[in-house]
Amino acid sequence: MNAQIDNLLTETRRFEPTPEFVAQANADETLYARAQADRLGFWADQARELISWQRPFTSVLNWENPPFAKWFEDGTLNVAYNCLDRHVEAGNGDRIALYWEGEPGDTRAISYAELTDEVKRAANVLTDLGVRAGDRVAIYLPMIPEAIVSMLAVARLGAVHSVIFGGFSADSIRARVDDAAATLIITADGGYRKGKVSPLKPAVDAALEARGDLPTQQTVRNVLVVGRGGNQIEWTEGRDHWWHERVPAASSVHEPEAFPAENPLFILYTSGTTGAPKGILHTSGGYLTQAAYTHRNVFDIHPETDVYWCTADVGWITGHTYVTYGPLANGATQVLYEGTPDSPNPGRWWELIEKYRVSVFYTAPTAIRAAMKLGRKIPKRSDLSSIRLLGSVGEPINPEAWMWYRKVIGGKTAPIVDTWWQTETGAIMISALPGVTVTKPGSAQVPLPGIEVSVLEENGTPVPPGSGGLLAITEPWPSMLRGIWGDPDRFRETYWSTFPNAYFAGDGARLDADGDVWLLGRVDDVMNVSGHRLSTAEIESALVAHPFVAESAVVGATDETTGQAVVAFVILKESQAEETADHAAVSAALKSHVSTLIGPIARPRDIFVVAELPKTRSGKIMRRLLRDLAEGREVGDTTTLADTTVMRIISADVAAR
Repeated sequence: MNAQIDNLLTETRRFEPTPEFVAQANADETLYARAQADRLGFWADQARELISWQRPFTSVLNWENPPFAKWFEDGTLNVAYNCLDRHVEAGNGDRIALYWEGEPGDTRAISYAELTDEVKRAANVLTDLGVRAGDRVAIYLPMIPEAIVSMLAVARLGAVHSVIFGGFSADSIRARVDDAAATLIITADGGYRKGKVSPLKPAVDAALEARGDLPTQQTVRNVLVVGRGGNQIEWTEGRDHWWHERVPAASSVHEPEAFPAENPLFILYTSGTTGAPKGILHTSGGYLTQAAYTHRNVFDIHPETDVYWCTADVGWITGHTYVTYGPLANGATQVLYEGTPDSPNPGRWWELIEKYRVSVFYTAPTAIRAAMKLGRKIPKRSDLSSIRLLGSVGEPINPEAWMWYRKVIGGKTAPIVDTWWQTETGAIMISALPGVTVTKPGSAQVPLPGIEVSVLEENGTPVPPGSGGLLAITEPWPSMLRGIWGDPDRFRETYWSTFPNAYFAGDGARLDADGDVWLLGRVDDVMNVSGHRLSTAEIESALVAHPFVAESAVVGATDETTGQAVVAFVILKESQAEETADHAAVSAALKSHVSTLIGPIARPRDIFVVAELPKTRSGKIMRRLLRDLAEGREVGDTTTLADTTVMRIISADVAAR
């Protein structure tokens, strides 16, 4: 990987911002100078300029008990007020907040005044259903306006939302609901995906059913259901409530209460190396400050003229920060689309860009590579001349995809911001600043003003330019996670034990001669599939739960489309020999099993039935050797294996497949 990047550095073109873009850009070099001169003063300025506070803060950062930070702790605010009411009060109530497009083609244009009205009504309904400040509310919805309304209604009450990706299974919902002790779930009967209605409420019902092997805490008292798919669903009287019956009938009068800046805003679950999902906790004032700051400057947002579109699902952190909180805090107009990019045809995204005159477009390298495969003829059927800036998120973007994105979608002129950040960081940390940065295809570039990042040796020494190491964040930042829900020890061990008082991101990185950052991917047992982090341990646990499987090992293998793909190696139980003789049928059954237990996103691309797994004398599985095999490379050093012949046996098993 290092050699590949070294080669790219000698060949890569650099792209300077055009004078026209520089002249109108929000950001300029003075941002770096201000942050360098007084980092905490810089963040205080951003918080005061971009956010409305009911009680102004006097304390910027409390870092007396690292790694537990407190930002703007004596200030109070209401997050939903900042995203809604204040824009209406400023005379921008008629500005469109959301251009929503359903997959079947139904549409809604929702103004800031209308969105504010619906959030107030929803907040009153949640209050009637017993939700109070500090309570947890789970949200399991498709990409419909009610998803954003729900998030903001929960935030308005000072409660805590936990949004669950709509592709997760009943067991995944159960685990998240139980861990957060949610008292209410907001869901829909179903949502449209690839031309069909994908049922959602049945998974919620299954998650709430008591089972002997997976007892639920049964903290959920109410389920609020949006009617979207029209599919048949079961109904529990007294517990289930229709959105369309309750919300429109509720009062539109709701005064927002101010809460402390460190009031919890949301829990978002992400995969961990232990297999148990981690509930990442974010609070209010610092998170909203960095969400608004990065959205404004990284995407060069001009609310009066731009139409912005981030394609992420609200079930992921990108959908939280750059679909809900960042754009709405800045009073932006954005597109929200329910479906997939290839439904009902592979040109749907480009048609929507033309229809709504999208000027800023933010998506994942996986989607860009998928579009590349289909060819430039499809996007060229649509008028993409409105595009003036492009963004990339979720995983490193390869230079070929970067160049295609710029040429075909950006008309050879739109700057590209390749953003690096995580669920845990809350907002963008490394990115080009449009109008300032000379960009390089494939490089994440440099930390944003106010962010301190280093690439370190294992002993904590910074690496020199031209070298690789481990990516660490060396100073606290406003949108940083405040902990793992209910598990402070795991928080310290997972993120803060590698380097003293520095956050270890879990990613490798390399500095080029200019000091720009090139991401090398995960260095732990977490895979990045289509920009979504999946735990190898979680998928291994799902495989071993199947009666066919005695043992399993999962690795992430490079994939042209998804960045990484799930590849599994399984040892079958001898007691199941008769049922497992057909390995193709076994593979199909296990793929389906993983999809059911975790969700389709975790479905393995390949499953290999093997007789042995490569283990050290201490019993540790050497996944790097399996990764070599999955990626078609020569298998590396096997001298530390308890049995050095094992890899030959596995290779033969794979070849015989």
